[in-house]
Amino acid sequence: MLAKATRVTGDAIKRAIETRDGRALAELYAEHAVTRIIDHNNPPSKPREVKGRAAIARFWDDICGRAMTHRVDMSIADGDRLAFTQACLYPDGAKVFCIALLELKDGLIVEQTIVQAWDE
Repeated sequence: MLAKATRVTGDAIKRAIETRDGRALAELYAEHAVTRIIDHNNPPSKPREVKGRAAIARFWDDICGRAMTHRVDMSIADGDRLAFTQACLYPDGAKVFCIALLELKDGLIVEQTIVQAWDE
């Protein structure tokens, strides 16, 4: 069981994303969590689904391992829900923007939906 200090907050999300700490991000998810990604390659009718903390950890390791900067501009919490925006910048100037919606249970993420767009 995770310590209460690892419970999901806007500040915890911001800190982990902006420092590209995939391990810290993975610790914010319940074992059975599901992340859905909607973007140009994964439309709303067929979103990409990443299931379970281990798979989500690999997802964040990939994202955090890329040569790019990440900035969380805004987070809003309402009970067991949290939303945040994230802006990313690759060294070549290409940008990515995403908004994430989180459902929490017992202080951990159980469901997440990410909607993202990037420069092409």
